Amino acid sequence: MTQDEPGAAAPAPVSANLARRLPALLLAFAAVLAGAVAARHWLLTQAALPPTAVATLYPAPRPLPPFELTAQDGSRFDGARLRGHWSLLLFGFTSCADACPTTLLELAAARRSLADLPAALAPQVVLVSVDPARDTPARLADYLRHFDAGFIGLTGAPATLAGLAARLGVAVQRGAVVEGSYTVDHGATVFLVDPQAAVTAIFPLPHRARAIAADYRAIIGAHRAG
Repeated sequence: MTQDEPGAAAPAPVSANLARRLPALLLAFAAVLAGAVAARHWLLTQAALPPTAVATLYPAPRPLPPFELTAQDGSRFDGARLRGHWSLLLFGFTSCADACPTTLLELAAARRSLADLPAALAPQVVLVSVDPARDTPARLADYLRHFDAGFIGLTGAPATLAGLAARLGVAVQRGAVVEGSYTVDHGATVFLVDPQAAVTAIFPLPHRARAIAADYRAIIGAHRAG
């Protein structure tokens, strides 16, 4: 049947076809535009990140969850006390046989090599206990003074400590009691917390003072330049 034959369907006007297709076209255009914006943001973000040797930087800082713990001097310690400082935060416990003291020694050495920085830029080191049953404030104070008198130790309610570790992706597993003692397996990542109390980078194992200090300088330098 041709267009001129009786009963032939007339072609739909161009404007009607366009009207039916317009929503799909707009959605496709929006998707392309969103993808381009996201790609540009990613490229700009990556370009702004400083090169590091061992640290892994987050494209955007990740705020710490609210928490309230007790410092080694018995004072209340929450996220507000991290504000205004750069902090190297890690999880551990005073009865740790090797991993914790090794890491603390490296962090103490890193702090010494950063001693030329202004006080506002020097990192504070914060050890969060994964063994609150044994790690009293007094015990933390006695333990940490062997590494650096400026180190901060935190303990508190088991649920609060476990929640903070979980939010940061730190696995903690207490072992069985053997002859009245036990150990605690835990993640050994060191978290770099910025002056807004947000995690901006992580330092995975192995921890080496020279590499940590070098990356720390690069990160805070880029932060100040930005």
